[in-house]
Amino acid sequence: MIGAGGHGRVVADIAAALGYAEIVFIDRRWPEQTSNHIWPVISQDVAQALAPETDTVVAIGQCRTRLALLRDLQARRASIATLIHPAAVVSPHAIIGLGSVVMPEAVINVGARLGAGCIANTACSIDHDCQIADGVHVSPGAHLAGGVTVGEASWVGIGSAVIEGMTLGRDVMVAAGAVVTTALADGVTVYGVPARPMAEKGQ
Repeated sequence: MIGAGGHGRVVADIAAALGYAEIVFIDRRWPEQTSNHIWPVISQDVAQALAPETDTVVAIGQCRTRLALLRDLQARRASIATLIHPAAVVSPHAIIGLGSVVMPEAVINVGARLGAGCIANTACSIDHDCQIADGVHVSPGAHLAGGVTVGEASWVGIGSAVIEGMTLGRDVMVAAGAVVTTALADGVTVYGVPARPMAEKGQ
C-alpha cells in the first residue's frame, strides 16, 4: 500500500477481506511512523520496495497524486492490484480499471466503465453506461445516474448526485450534497442544489 493515511487503512482493510495475508504500507511523509494502527509502515522509496511477486495499490485519496503514482508504477511494470470489496455489487458487464478500488456497498451497474486508479467509495452508485475516466473519486453516498461521463481526476463529493446524461470535465470538484443538473467544464468547483460554480457564491 502506497500511502498510510486514513484512506490507506480502508483500502488495506479491503485487501485483508480479499485474503491478502501480508499488508505493508510505504509512506515517506512520516519517517518516524512504524505502524498504521494495524499494519506496518516503512519509509522507503517506492522503486526500492517493488518486487515482481508483490501486488501494489496506490492508497491516496488526492486524485492527481494517486494517478501520477499509478502511472509511475505502470511505467516500472509493477504488479498493480484492483480491489473490489466482497460486499460491493458490480455488474459482470461493467469494467473496472487497473488499480481501482471499489468499497463496501458500492453499486456499479451494467455498461459502466471505470478507468485506472479510480475510487468507488462506500455506498456510492454508478449507474448504467457511465464512463468514468482515470483517477476519479466517487465519494461515499454519491450517486451518478445513467450515462454520466466524468473526466480525469475529478472528485464527486460525499452525498452528491449527478443527473442522467451529464458530462463533467477533468479536475472537476463537486461539493458534498450538491446536485449536478448541467454539464461542467474542466477545473470547475461546484456546490449547492442545483450545483453552481463557487465563483457565484453569494450572488
